[in-house]
Amino acid sequence: MSWLYRTASSSVQFRATKAFFPKAAAEPEWNRVPYGSRQGWHLLLMQDGDGQWPGGMLTVPSGTTVVGVGTIPAYRRLLELGWDPDSPGLSATKRLLFRLLAEDEDPSFLAEMMPATWDEDLIRRGRLLLREAAAAALAQAGYESDPRLRGAARRLVDRVMPFLRSPLAQKPWIRIGNQHVLPPEVTAPSFHLLVMLAYMPQFRSEHHEFMDRLFRFLTQPWPRQQPMQQVGPHLLEQPHLVLGDLLPTRNAMDADMASSLGWLEIMARLGFLKRHDGWCKLLDRLLDDRDRKHIWTPPRSVVMPEHVPVWSWPLLPLSDPGFGDASPGAFSADVTFRLALVAQLCGREIALV
Repeated sequence: MSWLYRTASSSVQFRATKAFFPKAAAEPEWNRVPYGSRQGWHLLLMQDGDGQWPGGMLTVPSGTTVVGVGTIPAYRRLLELGWDPDSPGLSATKRLLFRLLAEDEDPSFLAEMMPATWDEDLIRRGRLLLREAAAAALAQAGYESDPRLRGAARRLVDRVMPFLRSPLAQKPWIRIGNQHVLPPEVTAPSFHLLVMLAYMPQFRSEHHEFMDRLFRFLTQPWPRQQPMQQVGPHLLEQPHLVLGDLLPTRNAMDADMASSLGWLEIMARLGFLKRHDGWCKLLDRLLDDRDRKHIWTPPRSVVMPEHVPVWSWPLLPLSDPGFGDASPGAFSADVTFRLALVAQLCGREIALV
């Protein structure tokens, strides 16, 4: 902790204090700490008056820039940076996110997902995707007890449950032409659904059968082919769908550290990580990469890809790399904090020094 306070960005300092010293984080002077993030202010300056960002809804930029980011990942990024969900900028977006939970097919909210020509299948798909992403963002913001979010969460779970109960959960593919695709009736869980469930502990306890079936589904091998699904007459990529274990090996983890840490954190919040030996071993390997001062240093095998998925983009390092003032140890500080958080979430004892 002393090293984090010397080295890490203001957001990491606040997040670490909130996780490991919650009483100290409640003090007035600490509540101001996350607002030292230049990237956070840059995001807010890009925000429109109606709470949206110019990048659309689910667009994420390449690299460490935030230019062109969509509304939902920008909102979640500010939460990761430590912004208060009730602060003015986030409150404006919150109203929009609750509107997105509605069970309708209004195309006016589709932004960059609006099809070039009117297509009810694509509109329905886009609204479902936005509904799931909005539910994930609101759950992360702490609105689990809101009946609008709980109602949307129940409908999303009821949609996925028949798939998890069916034989399609083991063999979901059909052959069309020379490729294997997912048929329309496959309603696999999405990464957004996992994020939503991760921040709704009370809701999870009320749906224990669903959670047990979800755990068994997430531990099966991920298929080699990329998820393509038949949506009406279209064959569309569905990168937001989860089809099994995202982290079967160390190589898979090192290929995208942001998404790998995000997966481990979600699994820990869901209570799944400590039940899976493979994920526990991967966490232990990351912990073994720390030096004698318990500071994580990146091995040569670790890669930060140019483009990360929508669900894990908000978890990129919380320093300010785009403003030229990130210290050389900022990435190490970020991962060191995230590893301690994951370890705490899965029930391990944390020794603070």
